[in-house]
Parts: sequence; C-alpha cells; structure tokens
Amino acid sequence: MTRATSKPRVSCAVVRLDAGWQRALPDAERLVRRAARAAVAGTRRRAALSLTVALADDKRVRALNARDRGKDKPTNVLSYPSGEKAFLGDIILARQTVWREAREQKKTATDHLAHLVVHGVLHLLGYDHETGDADAERMEALERRVLAKLGIADPYAER
Repeated sequence: MTRATSKPRVSCAVVRLDAGWQRALPDAERLVRRAARAAVAGTRRRAALSLTVALADDKRVRALNARDRGKDKPTNVLSYPSGEKAFLGDIILARQTVWREAREQKKTATDHLAHLVVHGVLHLLGYDHETGDADAERMEALERRVLAKLGIADPYAER
C-alpha cells in the first residue's frame, strides 16, 4: 500500500479528569480513539496528526465554557484548535451532559460519545457549523458519513 492510499496516522491521547467516566463507560478511551481516527480518515487527511481528548465532568466544562465562550453552563463538547499542523488541539467532553443528552435523544451513550468526538475533531480540522447553513450542512454530512462507517445511525435524523 502506498503512502497516498494509507490511512492517516492519528495519535489520540485520552485524559480522564473525572472518575465517573471509568464507572459509566470503562471502554471510553478505546471508543474515543476509534471515533477520532475515523473522523480524520473521513476528511481524507494523510499527514500524521495528534490530538488530546479530556473526559471531564459538567463542573469543569461549565467553567471553561464560561471563561472561553461567555456561556455560564455546561456543554457537551468543547474544541480548542492548536493552530499547528501536526497537533490538532484539545477536545473536552462533559460526562453528565453527554449521558443526559443520550437519554433525551434515545441514543446509546457510546453512540452519542462517538458522535461528539467526531464533531469535536472536525472542529479541530477547521469545520464549523455556526458560520452559515452551507457550512453546517457540509459538516453534518461529513459527520453522518463518518458515523455510518462506525455503524452509528444518523444523529440528525430526528430533528
């Protein structure tokens, strides 16, 4: 297999900042890495890339969301692009919000987690759903394709 047709090398460090992730989903690190690699592969990037995913709680994500976005509430995922080529940046996930949303949307927590990791990685790669309808549609279409390859149903189907 030539370099041009090989899968991208993606190094994904996973940091558990909240012990609740271990109790709720012992396999979270493997799931996060799989979703991150699938997201990068879905963009057809070939360079070696790295990123960090932090598994946090609502309290920590709320503080970051207030500090960095002026929104004093937890959110499911935050993405912090590095601006570098090889190191994409950091993604932080809020355990309680991820689980609550999964229940409300009648999804498995693992599928919702995978979706949010894919979503976060795409933000690190420069995709944005808040800059206009066309950008949102492009990003959501890519999310759907990546998730389908992971065997996960369309997360936007029930809007």
